[in-house]
Amino acid sequence: MEDDTHTRRAKGTGWRHIYETLHDEILTLKLQPGQLLDETSIAERFKMSRSPVREALIWLAGDDLVVTLQNRSTIVAPIDVLSFPKYVEALDVAQRLNTRLAAELRSEMDIAAIAQRQKDFEDAVGKADWLKMSEANMQFHMAIAHAGKNPYIAAFYERLLKQGRRMLHLHFEFLERTSDGYLLTDEHNDMLEAIRQKDIERADDLAHAHTRQFRDNFFDFMKENYATGVNLTGLRRSA
Repeated sequence: MEDDTHTRRAKGTGWRHIYETLHDEILTLKLQPGQLLDETSIAERFKMSRSPVREALIWLAGDDLVVTLQNRSTIVAPIDVLSFPKYVEALDVAQRLNTRLAAELRSEMDIAAIAQRQKDFEDAVGKADWLKMSEANMQFHMAIAHAGKNPYIAAFYERLLKQGRRMLHLHFEFLERTSDGYLLTDEHNDMLEAIRQKDIERADDLAHAHTRQFRDNFFDFMKENYATGVNLTGLRRSA
């Protein structure tokens, strides 16, 4: 009976179970950047064939969470610290533009959705659940993006937010161990209020400050924990 169940999962939604499990383990850094993902080992772990494993890895690659090398082996995508300034530049542009549009175009339903996402985030913070915190943080910002009514800009923003989730988890870990810095939530309520009031310039300023906060916190974390001997001064030049 158990074998039949595994067969059905392999032919149907088995890949999704593998995908969701590995996805969460990569985001929470249980699977480290650069770690090899061996198809055979994963298949044995989930008691499935290699076909759903390959499907799951394809979807993870689409999320920029895994990379296939020239020898066809797959690894967890590295976190490229040296490209962080360019990432922050793009994030700043997308965050400010989406927040400006939201302040200009939001409906009352949009305001309710943003407020609910903020409540979800606060609930996750109260439970100290990093995975739920990073997901709720992303959904808060995506609720703002949807309020801006431009699906193309929102899609670009969503991709950037997804790419930044592992960096956010590194920051969460740092805060828990050191009690230094602060969570990227202090401006959320202010951002919501600026959007509610249709104060476009204040919304823009808050979005920009939010990016700089993330940049500076991540810079301090990397400098103290992972970047000894590496020149990271350029990280503070963007945004």
